[in-house]
Amino acid sequence: MASLHHPALEKLRKSNASKVKVAVSDIDGILRGKFLHIDKFEGAAEGGFGFCDVVLGWDMHDVTYDNTQVTGWQHGFPDALARIDLGTARNVPWDGGVPFFLGEFVNADGSPHPLCPRQTLKRVLARAAKLGYQAMCGMEFEWFNFRETPHSWAGKNGQPPEPITPGMFGYSILRMADNPGFFNALMDDMLAFGVPIEGLHTETGPGVYEAAIAFSGALEQADRAILFKTGAREIGKRFGVMPSFIAKWSPKYPGCSGHIHQSLSDGKSNLFYDGDAPRRMSALFESYLAGQVACMMEFGPMLWPTINSYKRLVDGFWAPVKPTWGMDNRTASFRVLAGSPKATRLETRCPGSDVNPYLAMAAVIAAGMHGVEKGLKLTTPPITGTNVGGENVPRAPRSLIETTRVFQQSQIARDWLGDAFVDHFAATRDWEWRQWQDAVTDWELRRYFEIV
Repeated sequence: MASLHHPALEKLRKSNASKVKVAVSDIDGILRGKFLHIDKFEGAAEGGFGFCDVVLGWDMHDVTYDNTQVTGWQHGFPDALARIDLGTARNVPWDGGVPFFLGEFVNADGSPHPLCPRQTLKRVLARAAKLGYQAMCGMEFEWFNFRETPHSWAGKNGQPPEPITPGMFGYSILRMADNPGFFNALMDDMLAFGVPIEGLHTETGPGVYEAAIAFSGALEQADRAILFKTGAREIGKRFGVMPSFIAKWSPKYPGCSGHIHQSLSDGKSNLFYDGDAPRRMSALFESYLAGQVACMMEFGPMLWPTINSYKRLVDGFWAPVKPTWGMDNRTASFRVLAGSPKATRLETRCPGSDVNPYLAMAAVIAAGMHGVEKGLKLTTPPITGTNVGGENVPRAPRSLIETTRVFQQSQIARDWLGDAFVDHFAATRDWEWRQWQDAVTDWELRRYFEIV
């Protein structure tokens, strides 16, 4: 139960706001929310409020799953209890400065809801904290930007959208000048929204940008990441730009990543750094990395959650396709950056930009902490060049159903995430796969319609 004298509430009262915007994450990492009248919000801040649990029981297009147990038609989609996290208070600068808060689902007795993505990450972080470690993270997103609106895109019926700029022009000062209003608004409005961006630049591809979100504690970083994806779309509307975080929109261009930088802290220092070690990697860092190398593939659908995710995993297109590690090597899944005491960290380069940030972060930290708990050691040397030394390492699966089956059978995933979450998330990915299996694509029509 929240204190009625919390600083965020005191500030809200002094602002004379008449309404508040609140949101929670669904399974796919899409924010679902509503406006609350200020009086309703006061009560919700103290004891929570009802939020239909269908947001955990339907897909991104509001079609209800037919194979889930905790939520579903068999339960009648009742209200679940949503609890507001007053520590997430911020104002939305592009929406008249309306106050905004994130929430999470809890059970009727106040215990964490087993399916809530934010609660899933918090469970992983709590277990790490019991071992004496605080996970620190920073997330990077690549995404393409198009000169489209929801209406123009719907009218194209899936045909190629129009990028805001042409050509392959990474780190381009010139292309930044093509849409300066949008580019500057991303930096300035996000900062005012409590989502500070350390760096923003064009990437290789027409209309593609990359943003690095300032490093923070893992939960705060996941909050920032999900707000960044939503905020970029809302800001883009002001400039006639439609950002897309699809992992791979065209076979001609590289896919879009959601890299996660990580380190462990004791609240005072970076425990991944050891200046006396040969690679300046502490033994703790090596065990954390060994955990990811050993079992990251068991969390596959949390890194690659959609059918499209696997179109990004193509040799020669920057996305790493094997669970390999290397020293400052961008062709490896796990890039070790061993420098100063402050900057030493691991960059997990597997995830795509289409991830649910809460779940992707939960997966990488759980895999790393599994290595710490078990005292795992690195058994292979770092790769060099383009996967030199990793030739015999099996590549990642190429389909959602393959990774889902591995995930569902994973005792490590169940240990860290809970049976209820693993079974539910696996069911949602099975559903996604079946929607794809039932679809008839334009590729099939072009290939078979006339000739077969």
